[in-house]
Amino acid sequence: MTSTPSDSHDPASIMAGNWPLRRTTILDWLVGGTRDERFLDNIFVEFCARLRADGIMIARATLHLRIHHPQWSGASFLWKPGMAEAKLQRIDYQAMETPQFLNSPIKALYDGSNEVRNRLDAMDTDDEDAFPIYADLRQQGYTDYVVWPMDFTQGQRHVVSFASDRPGGFAGEELALLADLLPALSLVTEIRLKNRFARTLLETYVGPHASEQILAGATRRGSGVTVSAVILICDLRGFTSISELWPRDDVISLLNDYFDAMSVPIERHGGEILKFIGDGMLAIFPLDKPEACADALMAVTEARLAMKELNVDRAARGLDPLGYGVGIHVGDVMYGNIGSRSRLDFTVIGPAVNVAARLESLTKEVHRNVLFSGAFVTMAQCAMGLDPMGRYPLRGVGEPVEVYALKEQAGDPPPP
Repeated sequence: MTSTPSDSHDPASIMAGNWPLRRTTILDWLVGGTRDERFLDNIFVEFCARLRADGIMIARATLHLRIHHPQWSGASFLWKPGMAEAKLQRIDYQAMETPQFLNSPIKALYDGSNEVRNRLDAMDTDDEDAFPIYADLRQQGYTDYVVWPMDFTQGQRHVVSFASDRPGGFAGEELALLADLLPALSLVTEIRLKNRFARTLLETYVGPHASEQILAGATRRGSGVTVSAVILICDLRGFTSISELWPRDDVISLLNDYFDAMSVPIERHGGEILKFIGDGMLAIFPLDKPEACADALMAVTEARLAMKELNVDRAARGLDPLGYGVGIHVGDVMYGNIGSRSRLDFTVIGPAVNVAARLESLTKEVHRNVLFSGAFVTMAQCAMGLDPMGRYPLRGVGEPVEVYALKEQAGDPPPP
C-alpha cells in the first residue's frame, strides 16, 4: 500500500467522520485526477484497479445507486480484476419489492445500518440470519465481504461493497484505508450522479436534442434557431368524454398505453417528442438527416401497427377501440425558448407547425387516420404508398394544401 505513515484507525470510527484522516496517492487521484472524467463507471473501474495495484486485495466491488428515472429505480456497477468496463445492471421498480432485494445487505444499508460485514470463510453455513448472498459469494471463492453506505447531501444514501478472495480476508489496515477513502468517493460519485440526473430529467421532459441545447446554455428567453424538420402532431379521439366518464387511474393508464404505441416508434426512428398536450403530442424529425422523411413515414406506419395491437388487447378486455388522428408536414420552424420571465418552454413554432395541426384536425372531416401534406410527399418521394385526397383549404393557411392519406388496412381503428 502507498500511504503516508499514520496510526491505524478503526473503520467504524472513520466512517463516522466527515473527511479522510490520511492522505494517499489514490485519495489525491480521486480529488484531483478525476475532474475531466464524465462517466462514473470509468472512475469506479480505475478506483478499484488502483486499489488492487496498491496491494488492497479487492476481488469484487459493487456500487449501488438509487436514481430518478421513469423506468428504473436504481443501477449497480460490478467490478472484478481484469475488467476494463464495469458491468451495469439497471434495476426496475418491481425489483425493489422482491425477496432477493428485501433480504439483502443493500436493503439493510438503505434502512439505516452503517456497516454489513461477514468473514465468509469463517461463517457458520447454518446461520439462519445470514443474507442469502453470503452463500453465493462463498461458492465463488470469496472470503470476506463488507458493505458501507455512501451518504450524499440532503440525506440521500447509496451503497458500495468490497469482497476479498484472500485467505483470512481483509486486513484491518486495508479496511481502514477503504473506509478512509469513502468520503472522497462519495463526493466524486454524487457529482456525476447529479449531472446524470440533470440530463435524465431534461431528456425525460423535453427530449434528448432539446436537453443538449439547454445544458449547452440555451436558457435565455427568445433564444433559438431556425431548423427544417418534419412536424408530426397526433391526437386521441373521444378523449373528452372518456376523461369525464372514466375513473382517474383508468384515464391515466389509457393515455400511457396510447402514448407508448405512438411515441416508441417515433423515438426509435430518430424523432424527438417535444411535448404531450393532454391527449395530443408534438414531435419533429430534423432534416439534418437526409432520411428524416423516410424515418417519419416508417415511424407513423409502425405506430399504426402498435395501435392495432393495443386495440386488439382492449377488445379482449371488452373495451372500445381507440381512434386517433395524425397530421404530418415539413418546413422551417423556430426551435427555442418561449415563455414568461421565469417559466420557459423549449418548443417549435411557425407556419409549418400550424399546417401540421390543421392536417390533424382535417382527419375528422375526411375520416382518415393519418394525413400528409403534399410538401412532405414531394420531399419523401413516397406518393405511391399513399392515397391522394385532393386539395383542401386549411384555416390560417393562404393557399389550399395538397393532402395525402396513409392507405387504410384491416384492423385500423374507426376513422376519426
